[in-house]
Formats: sequence, structure tokens, C-alpha cells
Amino acid sequence: QDWQVQFQDTPVAPRFDVNAPDLYIPAMAFITYILVTGLALGTQNKFSPDSLGLQASSALAWLLLEVLAQLLALYLGAGPTSLAPADLLAFAGYKYVGMILALVSGLLFGRAGYLAVLSWCSLTIFIFMIRSLRLKLLAEPAAEAVGVRGPRNQLRMYLTMGMAGAQPLLMYGLTQHLLT
Repeated sequence: QDWQVQFQDTPVAPRFDVNAPDLYIPAMAFITYILVTGLALGTQNKFSPDSLGLQASSALAWLLLEVLAQLLALYLGAGPTSLAPADLLAFAGYKYVGMILALVSGLLFGRAGYLAVLSWCSLTIFIFMIRSLRLKLLAEPAAEAVGVRGPRNQLRMYLTMGMAGAQPLLMYGLTQHLLT
């Protein structure tokens, strides 16, 4: 219910605040995604070390491209924010948890199970990203008593919606070809 990160001059470390973004869950989810990808390819007799390496490098490239695009958009449009590149990497990496669940359900229940779980996980990551990024992007203007309806704040909200809306698209794009 309380989505705000605790502050004491600087943001509190993740071990002291459950809402602080950290890289542990995204890193473990990325590795698990690669392993589940290998399992999915193995069930279709398409597994090879080269294909597993290709999936890993492709997923990493999309992740880095996403974070770089977010950094560029924030730099050009939103002005100074408290979002660090590590925070954006953590937020972008949370989608791998939903991708793992969707792939496992696709392996167990077929295409219908995959689509149902992917839809649910896409909705939850969309809501999570909007709530989390909105607090980060609009915290500075609220602290400076700048009006919420200003053009810069509207641009920040559009950026928040764009970042959140990209997550379901990337989730689908990185998983749909694995379940044929």
C-alpha cells in the first residue's frame, strides 16, 4: 500500500526498504529466464549451446537498448531526476519474472496457458512500473511545489506511460517465439 521509497538525504538501501529497487531479483530472473529458455528449446529438440547463447545475448541487448532509450528520453524530456541508471536497469529487469512464469505455464499448459499468464503478468508489471516510476519522476516537482499540470510534468507522465507500456511488448517479443 505504501509504494514510496524511504529517504534520509539520499534513498535508503534496499536491505532497509522493501520498495527500493535493487538488482538482485532482475539478475536472478535474467539467469533463470535463460535457463527456462534452454528448457523450452530442449522440449522442441531445438536446443544447442549456440542457440542458448544467442537467446542470452539477444535478451541482454534488448535490456541494454531499453535502458539506454529510457536514459535518453529522460535526459531530453524530463530534465534532472533522481533515477539512476541502476534503478532503470532494475525496473526493466523485473519483467523477466513474468516472462519466466509465462514460459513455464506455456510449457505446462500450452499456448492458452502462456497467453493467460503473460496477460496477467503484463498487467501487473504495467501497474507496478506506473506506480514506481510516477513516484520517482514526480517526486522532485512535488517537493519544489511546481504545479502538477505543467508541461514538464505531463511529459514526465507520458514518459512513465511509455516506459510501462514497453514492458508487455518486450515480454511478448522475447518469449512468443519459444513456444511454437
